[in-house]
Amino acid sequence: MNKLGRAVRAEEDLAVHDLDLFTPGKRLAVPLIVTAIVSTSAVGALRLVTQLYLKGLGAGVLTIGLTSSLGSVGAVLGSIFWGQLSDRRGKKWLLIISVFMISAAVALLALLPPASIVIGSTFVQIFMFTGVLAMSAAIVSRVSTKARRGRNLSYISSARSFGFAIGSAGVGFLLELLGFRGVFIVLALLPLLGVASLAIFPSEPRPSQAKKESSWRIAAQAGLTNLYLGTILRQMGVSGFLSLLFVYMVTLHISPGAMGVTSALNTGAQVLGMLIFGRLVDRIGRRRIFILGFALSAAVPCVFPFAANIWGMALGYLTLGVAYSSLFIGSTAHIGDCVSPGRQGAMLGLYESSRGLGGIIGPIIAGAITPIVGFGGMFFTMAGIGLLGFVMAIIPERARLP
Repeated sequence: MNKLGRAVRAEEDLAVHDLDLFTPGKRLAVPLIVTAIVSTSAVGALRLVTQLYLKGLGAGVLTIGLTSSLGSVGAVLGSIFWGQLSDRRGKKWLLIISVFMISAAVALLALLPPASIVIGSTFVQIFMFTGVLAMSAAIVSRVSTKARRGRNLSYISSARSFGFAIGSAGVGFLLELLGFRGVFIVLALLPLLGVASLAIFPSEPRPSQAKKESSWRIAAQAGLTNLYLGTILRQMGVSGFLSLLFVYMVTLHISPGAMGVTSALNTGAQVLGMLIFGRLVDRIGRRRIFILGFALSAAVPCVFPFAANIWGMALGYLTLGVAYSSLFIGSTAHIGDCVSPGRQGAMLGLYESSRGLGGIIGPIIAGAITPIVGFGGMFFTMAGIGLLGFVMAIIPERARLP
């Protein structure tokens, strides 16, 4: 083992000794799991409520789309900012601040503000939310041994998917019962449960002050550049077709209620998929699992042009859930293996920002080409972009010393 490998292993062993979230009896993973569930429930529910609220204000499609686009920008900037900051500061208080700011941004919506405030609130929510995701994953990865990293990450990832599922599934009923103001109040209170649970979370030792380096430079040194570039392309393809999938389902005369239930199959499949792949990735290797995710992601858009009814749509959403589960668990565990614990916040943040960047570009491409090539052409174009991501990810890349 070279000097860099020994240093990484030594730092990892020290991290596990200092803060072991998964030691039997301590149950210190519970605050992170609770925080993941309540924060993703709130953010996932707001997607539907925000769109309906803006529509009720008379906002046009462009304004509603701008809200989604700025949310993706917030994801890119937030992942980079919080990921790098968490490597230099204790993550506990940064997590508490991030979750509290999500609550504050949602509480502002209870005032039933104009569209401009809603757009700004959405940006803040996603900026803070991606910090919660990146820091939680970094904490778990940092304190996990290589033999259990995939399994440990699967607990947090599955909790996140579960939060999205219950938030999306339950918000419609809450809206009918409480109206917009009542729903915004409930969703603002929900993240505060995460703040309360983090109060019992142990403070980490102060991180060592490593020299500042570009995240992409660190990725190149660790042999991760192709994985990140492949992730951008994969997310472009997936986000592109998802941005117009509901519109396509309208042309098939599928009811809105059926759309909601069917789309929930994606996150529902992720809950179980994360747990299964979390165990497989520790047994058969990271690369095989995330390559499966890239391959399935490229294939998913090809399902929908041939889906003539709700059952075809269900198959597509289920496949997408499996694809994301294997991709996310395999990729994050691989990143954790390749970089030192002191850099994992920045590198997992870069992974989230790569996904966010693809989420910005993909819908723009899909929206631009659909009037020209139709829905079928759009789906196959997005599949082609996803295939490029698959090819990029399978190209071998060696780590190199700085």
